[in-house]
Amino acid sequence: MGNIEITDDRTRVDFDVVWKFMSTEAYWGQWRTREQIETQVRDAWRVVAAFQDGQMIGFARAFSDGLATAYLADVFVVEHARGQGVSKALVRRMIDEGPGAAMRWMLHTKDAHGLYAQFGFAKPDETYLERPSSRA
Repeated sequence: MGNIEITDDRTRVDFDVVWKFMSTEAYWGQWRTREQIETQVRDAWRVVAAFQDGQMIGFARAFSDGLATAYLADVFVVEHARGQGVSKALVRRMIDEGPGAAMRWMLHTKDAHGLYAQFGFAKPDETYLERPSSRA
């Protein structure tokens, strides 16, 4: 990964990078406004960001009860920085190297099953129910 830094210092999050990705590339949340995204990041239980040469290249956030369960959300790596292990480093820092290492983690993805399987994510068992969003 060379000169890539992974940090959970939320004061370093570049909201312009988050907004650009979330509003143009994120299939899961383009409906959100910049204000909504900034609120979600500021109010998140935890955020993790990746930097290369001082520029933010990746991001993840989580919300949690702080004790038993956590939800991993908005994980991304900007296109030019993909293929360097940044997404693995973000997820590892978020779930394995933080205060939620022993928690039950949840997430939604339609295209990154292989990444998350490396961290123990699997299809839910019979105890898990979900009410889908009413957004199209």
